[in-house]
Amino acid sequence: MQWLQNYDPLGNPLLSTLIAAVPVVVLLSSIALLQIKIHYSALIGLVVALVIAIFAYQMPAKVAGATTLYGAAYGLFPIGWIILNLIFLYQLTVDKGLFTILRSSLATLAPDPRIQVILIAFSFGAFFEGAAGFGTPVAVTAAILIQLGFKPLAASGLSLIANTAPVAYGALGTPIIALSGVTGIDMMKLSAMVGRQLPFFSLIVPFWVVWAFAGFRGMLGVWPAALVAGVAFAVPQFLVSNFHGPWLVDIVAAMCSMAALGALLKVWRPKDRWSLGNTADESDAQTQPAYSRSEITKAWVPWVLLSVLVFWWGVPQVKKALNDISAPEFKVSNLHSVVVRTPPVVPPPTPEKPTKPEEAIFKLNWLSATGSGILVSAIIAGFIMGFSPKEMFRTYWRTLVRVRYSLITIAAMLALGYVTKYSGTDATLGMALAKTGVLYPFFGTLLGWLGVALTGSDTASNVLFGSLQKITAEQTGISPILMAAANSSGGVMGKMVDAQSIVVASTATNWYGHEGAILRYVFFHSIVLAILVGILVFLQAYVFPFSQMVVR
Repeated sequence: MQWLQNYDPLGNPLLSTLIAAVPVVVLLSSIALLQIKIHYSALIGLVVALVIAIFAYQMPAKVAGATTLYGAAYGLFPIGWIILNLIFLYQLTVDKGLFTILRSSLATLAPDPRIQVILIAFSFGAFFEGAAGFGTPVAVTAAILIQLGFKPLAASGLSLIANTAPVAYGALGTPIIALSGVTGIDMMKLSAMVGRQLPFFSLIVPFWVVWAFAGFRGMLGVWPAALVAGVAFAVPQFLVSNFHGPWLVDIVAAMCSMAALGALLKVWRPKDRWSLGNTADESDAQTQPAYSRSEITKAWVPWVLLSVLVFWWGVPQVKKALNDISAPEFKVSNLHSVVVRTPPVVPPPTPEKPTKPEEAIFKLNWLSATGSGILVSAIIAGFIMGFSPKEMFRTYWRTLVRVRYSLITIAAMLALGYVTKYSGTDATLGMALAKTGVLYPFFGTLLGWLGVALTGSDTASNVLFGSLQKITAEQTGISPILMAAANSSGGVMGKMVDAQSIVVASTATNWYGHEGAILRYVFFHSIVLAILVGILVFLQAYVFPFSQMVVR
């Protein structure tokens, strides 16, 4: 049995769009306005999405149920698996007092909190985005910032804002690779086009994140650091994406940014002093205790080990070797090859190329998963720190108890995202944005933002809307390469408002239950930055000399 998606179930495009938007409105309102705990909000949003899918879109109940289980499973693995093991490593370092030493060494290197935001949230976070993605950078940087004395809201929100410009090349270029797969556009051309959009924002984001934290005057006090970090990231981002490919863009750019900022701090420090109380002060905000070189080295070992193993785990050849050892796949009953997307979301079928039903295969690649690499690094680091197996087991259990609600939330959120995908409600929203005439380059970019806000993943958004972007661009006479890339570039700004990322941030800062406050903190920044990306894409579509940047 196959089920064909219908993108206008009510027979009226406006009414169908409004009904398709209800789950998103209910979810965001529950979190931000009604301040309902996020795991309840996610479950409420999921129920609403199921009701609309079954009764408005006529999705068979069995298919809807299978979709829910499929999405929840993906939420727990690999995403929940990453969070659980990363918080486990963090807790081990806290229990041994090493995180305090790490915090002190970072504060000594960059004593000004504004520079700490740039170095940790932007540059260091970009490295983890490039190596692992899927929430890893937000979890790591938010945990570090909270230990440096940042308030939970600031640590969460700033980590989310900073984790934008690198997202399109996250997890060794996975979003671009997926986008090429669904559109049929050459991967190198897509990589180059995104690399002619995001570097502008790599320059902006270091300034922006400090402005969000310290205000405009506070940002002016550290403009050299923001400029150096941004330029040192943006230039390699452009060069690597255009002349090498999408795989190592973030890793190379992040390392250049951290190195350049470290070199600057050897010869320059801000004239004004800034404390975490957000007030200018002539003295240092706090006096850091003196630690020996040996103690500092020991404190950095777990995180260096994590960086090396996560990077090694993400190398395609290593992933393939680990998958060859063990990576069972399960075709989801009542869903695999059942749902069929229809035009204009996919090209009209032909006898030579019929429309392929949507796959639903759950890959339990437990050995090659990034979370498994994190767990291995945590266990090795635990032994190095002097933990016994029994002590590590106890810590792991405490960590599991701590993140239990986060795991429930992520499972419910991914289930909601999958229901919208397989029912076709996401495509209804996407088609509404695509029918905007000459303004399509602007609104098509916002479609990428919407996709990430719904799914929590730039990769998922590219898979979701990549084909639609290509088809609509061809129909309107705009470059398909430009609009496919715009889907990914616009999507990065939706990363800070998706519920999955917000839960990761609240869990890492031990501030679970305050997700509404985090969403309100970042929402303005997400919208404005997405609009700026849309304006850039609009200029690239129509206005010289920006139009000369489009890859042919």
